[in-house]
Amino acid sequence: MHHQTIADHGARRPAPEPVSSGPLTAEDLAALRANLTEQRLFRQEQVAQLAAAATSREDALRRHRTPGQLEVSVQLAASARMVLADVEAALARLDEGRYGACHLCRGPIARERLEIVPQARYCARCQQVREAGR
Repeated sequence: MHHQTIADHGARRPAPEPVSSGPLTAEDLAALRANLTEQRLFRQEQVAQLAAAATSREDALRRHRTPGQLEVSVQLAASARMVLADVEAALARLDEGRYGACHLCRGPIARERLEIVPQARYCARCQQVREAGR
C-alpha cells in the first residue's frame, strides 16, 4: 500500500471556508414565524393549564401535596410565562423587521440557531459570553 501526504507534493490544502447561513430569506422568515406562532399557542395553553391547576396552600395540603410539589408547579408556571414572553418578543421583532440580529454585537444570528431556538436574541458567540458572565 502506497501512502502519499500532501507534503510529498509540496502543496498545501486551503483552510476550509467558514460555513455561513447567509441572510434569512422570505421563506425562512415565514417558517420561523409559523414555528413561533405554534410555540406561542402551546405556551399560552400551558400557562392556562398551570394556572387552572394552581390551588391555595391549604387545598394542596388537604390533597397531600408537599411544599416541594407546590414549588415545582410555581417554577413550571414561571418558566412557561418566561418562554411565552420570549416568543412574543421574537414575533414583535419579526413584525418590526429586527428579527435575526444579535442584541449585543448586532451581527446576524445563524439560520441554524434560529431554527433550533427561534426566539434567540443573541448569536451563539454572544450567548456564550453572556452565560460565562453569570
